[in-house]
Amino acid sequence: MTKPIVAIPADIRNFDGATWHAVQHQYLRAALNASGVMAFIIPAFEEGYDTDAILDRVDGLLVSGSASNVHPSLYGAEANDKDGPFDPARDATSLPLIRRAIDRAIPLLAICRGIQELNVALGGSLASEIQEQPGIWDHRRPEGVDRDGMYAIRQTVHVKEGSCIAAILGPGEIRVNSLHRQAIARTAPRLQVEAIAEDGTVEAVSVIDAKAFAVGVQWHPEYWAETDKSSNQLFAAFGDAVRSYAAAKLPIRPAQAIA
Repeated sequence: MTKPIVAIPADIRNFDGATWHAVQHQYLRAALNASGVMAFIIPAFEEGYDTDAILDRVDGLLVSGSASNVHPSLYGAEANDKDGPFDPARDATSLPLIRRAIDRAIPLLAICRGIQELNVALGGSLASEIQEQPGIWDHRRPEGVDRDGMYAIRQTVHVKEGSCIAAILGPGEIRVNSLHRQAIARTAPRLQVEAIAEDGTVEAVSVIDAKAFAVGVQWHPEYWAETDKSSNQLFAAFGDAVRSYAAAKLPIRPAQAIA
């Protein structure tokens, strides 16, 4: 059996005056080396996509983190300058893919911006600049460090007993590398909170009525997916779900030649 394939929606980036559709290397590496799957980068367009045409050709959906934020208009709020930067093409690509992947029981893993997109896609809302709220810690990345320092495992989250993630990582406390300034405010009705930070910030969710693996985490398991036990377990579980989905699909038979 060939390796199954997951779709990863791209971000729009501008380099040297050119527009790029890009995904950070750390997500592609984790998919390949920790989940054991291949990845297709899905270009981000604001219109013109056939979501089912994309999902017909893959076996899972991995929604990555990003420096951009989901546009507040998508959860009924007004945008201001500090809520940005925004990436409307990423929003227009990811949110429909998330909803259809859940509908079609295609395995889904959503990370950082991805958990926020998952929440908005299913009717939830987000809070910006959470470090300014009373009692909420500063979850932003530390200044003046290299990338390993930026993604260092430094925060404790509590995984709820009986949750989907507890079945993978075990219940109780784990250490993670969560760095963000936005977070879930109103949890979507179809989402179950799976893990919380010590200040009450939602750090993981699952889709209550999902017929396949459908989990979102606010932290970054992809960065240490090959060396950190919890990160590896999460990506391995996603990979297992993707392989199960791929194995259950009907094989595509080549068209018979016309005599």
